[in-house]
Formats: sequence, structure tokens, C-alpha cells
Amino acid sequence: MSLKAYRNKRDFTRTSEPRGDRRKSAGKCLLFKKHAARRLHYDLRLEADGVLKSWAVPKGPSHDPGEKRLAVQVEDHPIEYADFEGIIEPGQYGAGTVMVWTKEHGDLLKIGKKVWIPEN
Repeated sequence: MSLKAYRNKRDFTRTSEPRGDRRKSAGKCLLFKKHAARRLHYDLRLEADGVLKSWAVPKGPSHDPGEKRLAVQVEDHPIEYADFEGIIEPGQYGAGTVMVWTKEHGDLLKIGKKVWIPEN
């Protein structure tokens, strides 16, 4: 997959976000990030096809498996983004604090059944 949309939205001379030059990883991962941008939301990232497929989840994940939550697909992110935490500077796309909330590695079908979701 292409990271063109991801790269076009960012000025890498002003952000510490990874550019995404590496395409391999140690294994599949699934993670949630808490992103205090213009509005607090959560980012779901799922490794597939050499990138992190990405969704914004405005209300965050639920502890109730029967409760449905909106997830809006956004641009793919580089695999290196799985480890990114920090502050995206004001004036940059997604400005605000990004923190890894939960992260799992391994067989994604098994991971999906055991993902630990911390309390807000």
C-alpha cells in the first residue's frame, strides 16, 4: 500500500512522526492510541499489507462487545507509527498528544478476541 496520503498531510521537518521508510516488522500488531487532537478520539491500527490500516474511533472502544461504535477509516500509516508517542506540534496535521493505549502482537484473529481495553 502507498503512504502517499499520509506523507502529503505532514511536514517532516516540523513533526517527529515517522516518515515510514521501513516496510517490514517483527510480526502483526493491533493497537489503540489515545489522540488528544482538536477533539479527543482513539485510533485503531491494524497491521496488514506492510502498513498500519487505520481508523479513527470518536468515542473510543467499548468494554461491551455488543455495543457498536463508529470507526472512520483514515489514511494508512507506516509500521513505525505503532511505536510513536509524543506531541504533534500546533499547526501540524493531527496536532496534539498521541499515546499508545494498548498494543498486541501475533495472530490477529486471536488478538482480536483478547485485546485489553484500559479504562478511560
